[in-house]
Amino acid sequence: MARKGTSENGHSRLEDAMALLIQNQAAFLGRAADTDQRIADTDQRMAENEQLRLEFERRHLEYERETAERFARIEALMAEIIRVLNEHTRQLELLTEAVREKIGFKGQQ
Repeated sequence: MARKGTSENGHSRLEDAMALLIQNQAAFLGRAADTDQRIADTDQRMAENEQLRLEFERRHLEYERETAERFARIEALMAEIIRVLNEHTRQLELLTEAVREKIGFKGQQ
């Protein structure tokens, strides 16, 4: 009879272990579903962030292009202004000499 009691006790322990296994499996699957959802949400956010990064990069490159063009125009204008100022300086020097000659001013010799 001791054997029968042991067998029944073993059967009960097996059923308890199976029930615990089923509970743990259900808990695991619930967590796995939560984890899968979190991964999907993270993937979505990463895709959105990548789109934002690409848009930022596009805008940044456009800004750099516009800035380079603007700087080139400014440099061209500055070169023209310097050319005109040099020409005016040359003309003023010639004018000064012409006025001196016209009024008969002779510098120290």
